[in-house]
Amino acid sequence: MSVLSFSSSSSSSSSFTSLSLSLLFILHIYTSFCLAKSINTTRPHRKLSAEYYSKSCPQLEKLVSSITTQQFKAAPVSGPATIRLFFHDCFVEVITIILHNNAHCFLGMHGCDGSILIESKAGSKMLAEKDAAVNKDLRVEGFDSVKKAKALVESKCPGVVSCADILAIAARDYVHLAGGPYYQVKKGRWDGKISMAARAESNIPQANFTVDQLLKLFNSKGLALEDLVVLSGAHTFGFAHCHNFVSRLYDYKGSKKPDPAIDLRLLKALRMSCPQHGGNADIVAPFDVTTPFSFDHAYYGNLEAKLGLLASDQALFLDPRTRPLVQTLAKDKQKFFQAFAMAMDKMGSIGVKRGRKHGEKRKDCTRHM
Repeated sequence: MSVLSFSSSSSSSSSFTSLSLSLLFILHIYTSFCLAKSINTTRPHRKLSAEYYSKSCPQLEKLVSSITTQQFKAAPVSGPATIRLFFHDCFVEVITIILHNNAHCFLGMHGCDGSILIESKAGSKMLAEKDAAVNKDLRVEGFDSVKKAKALVESKCPGVVSCADILAIAARDYVHLAGGPYYQVKKGRWDGKISMAARAESNIPQANFTVDQLLKLFNSKGLALEDLVVLSGAHTFGFAHCHNFVSRLYDYKGSKKPDPAIDLRLLKALRMSCPQHGGNADIVAPFDVTTPFSFDHAYYGNLEAKLGLLASDQALFLDPRTRPLVQTLAKDKQKFFQAFAMAMDKMGSIGVKRGRKHGEKRKDCTRHM
């Protein structure tokens, strides 16, 4: 799709090229101006607050909690499903430049804005984030949790609370319900106006990523090495489909052999569930083979014992840059809990929107206003 098109029977190819280069140069200058302007003027207005709805919807947290508690009892997988949904929402960023008549501009980073909840329009060629290939494994229980919580909140506080904030609160609730820390969730996010599947693939960590690739992606979101190791600890519960790790079991990096960094007992067990070819696509295995339904720090001890499920998990222990923190967290659950709460707060602030100019407050989380 071209941004600009021209038609002229007399223009030469050279003049067209010159014009195109000029337009690109102008766009580059304008984008640079927008970036500088957004860095200097918009960030102070995007601060979140734990008390954001204290007057407009004081019962918000209790309302969401009533749903998450009910969902966790009925389907414990709702916990990891919702937390993963929050991760995927925050990590997918889209840069937009909106031109205004008065020459003001807005450069937006679409992160934690509920865009993962939008459903693609029937017949549309532009798919929403939810339908990106990398999001196909997101479980319905996560979406259902947000949908039910939103419906209850709307019945008590219509048009007040964003879907993005409800997702952030629900993720925290499930961490706590599974035995993890309870932490304050800062609120005030508005829902994003854009949801694009095309942007998801390059913004979501892959199961076979190296630490270099993980760091590059996390750094691009303003997250550091410690955030990478700590947030990966969310794999202390939840499950992954065979296709995410089957290459480790049979043909690691084209060697025709299994990954040498996997415990032989785990290898044997996983091979029983996940054949190299023709297996059941719905089969899953737990990230944490020791306490798969508890939010604890066992994930890190598992990495020390070569019990990491994904190559990207085990890489955190193999790499000398990340190994010391893995070892520290394996010994200290409270340190992990404190660090996880801080990292979730940091991640939950990626690309937040504030105000009607940049966002919306959806009544139905699956559809734009």
